[in-house]
Amino acid sequence: MRDVIYVGGAWADSSDTETIDVVNPATEEVIDRVPAGTPADADRAVAEARRALPAWEATAPAERAGFLRAVLSGLTARREHLATAIANDLGAPYQLALKVHVGTPIAVLSGILEVLETYDFAGQRCGNSMIVREPVGVVGAITPWNYPLHQVVAKVAAALAAGCTVVLKPSEVAPLAAYALADILDEAGLPPGVFNLVSGLGPVVGEAIAAHDDVDMVSFTGSTRAGKRVAELAARSVKRVALELGGKSPNVILPDADLALAVKVGVAKAYVNSGQTCNALTRMLISREAYDEAVALAAKAAERYTPGDPFDEATRLGPLVSRAQLDRVRGYVDGGVAEGARLVTGGTESTFDRGFYMQPTVFADVTPSMTIAREEIFGPVLSILAYDSEDEAVRIANDTPYGLAAAVWSADRDHAVAVGRRLKAGQVEINGGQFNPLAPFGGFKQSGIGRELGLHGLEEFLEIKSMQL
Repeated sequence: MRDVIYVGGAWADSSDTETIDVVNPATEEVIDRVPAGTPADADRAVAEARRALPAWEATAPAERAGFLRAVLSGLTARREHLATAIANDLGAPYQLALKVHVGTPIAVLSGILEVLETYDFAGQRCGNSMIVREPVGVVGAITPWNYPLHQVVAKVAAALAAGCTVVLKPSEVAPLAAYALADILDEAGLPPGVFNLVSGLGPVVGEAIAAHDDVDMVSFTGSTRAGKRVAELAARSVKRVALELGGKSPNVILPDADLALAVKVGVAKAYVNSGQTCNALTRMLISREAYDEAVALAAKAAERYTPGDPFDEATRLGPLVSRAQLDRVRGYVDGGVAEGARLVTGGTESTFDRGFYMQPTVFADVTPSMTIAREEIFGPVLSILAYDSEDEAVRIANDTPYGLAAAVWSADRDHAVAVGRRLKAGQVEINGGQFNPLAPFGGFKQSGIGRELGLHGLEEFLEIKSMQL
């Protein structure tokens, strides 16, 4: 049992004996426990991070890169162990956990190292000024359960590369990968206090970190509702915030696109990680003439996503992370039916004796005003909407408070790019363009503030100083 926190370079007991059960969503069994955590624990971790900051920010970038290379080696050596942990506490199919949940953070850390090894922290000139970049200071990182290793690595590695010290609060729902990463960071020999981990509930530990006067920046990933609360708390001390929040991402399939391919890939992008993905393409926009064919293709594709045991190679859809999440998704499905959407396939819980499984779901005859077309569901639910013109497709795509991701499909790539430029989203896939771990990730509107990954992710943790010569 990992009923400890990591503070000042060592595993330590929490100031309280209360723990939180870690539940395997495929079996509903308790597989571990972590400390509930307290504001006092957060205070200890912040104090250690503050104490370690002067020496760490003074290290040369090459020295910081050396530590991060050791972390990269540790991640690579433990790929299978990490994937197993994520399959157990999140319920992700093992092969998805291995390829995406572990493979992506390895690629992200490699990208951060690539940037760090060439980044000029003090070389820009502007007239008689020298522009230098310095670490923002102590960073509070608050991460979600849906990508429990990737989101941690994206924040922690970039902050450490920038010369910041870190206090991490991972999700208590799926914390095992974060604990394994803490072991790797410890083995890499980071100086005490440079990295700290305090588990616990968001309203307790997360809020204590966000409001702490000795935390210089908070980097948060989670719901828009929780992100607003983090921003409110951070504003009390005018600390910097980076927020990666929700999404309701459109997939615009233009009339000249390869419909079968676009729909097949679109369904996959809606259901990845059982739909528990902030940039999932959950709204498929189809021209009126191709609508019925697209609905049939989507239903056929959806029915290939077999729910089951995460360790069964035939499984393409793992369980949702918790009973609460399953109930939430079912509520949206029931609401979609009540509002007049047509349930084409799925929409029910599975027939398994145990586990928080949901059948892959497709809705047709969805209108832009329906709740299932406007709110983030975070489950394997796809809504298909019709449009009569390209301008209408763009209007529907942008008619949302979110702006995290989008996709456009067309036989003419330049045309797809032109349409993509009209979409209010932080990243746009063109004809199924692959994820790039060096490219900035983040959103417009209520999808957040700031960017992660690569150069832009590093600079999020740097202050800019102008020195007049």
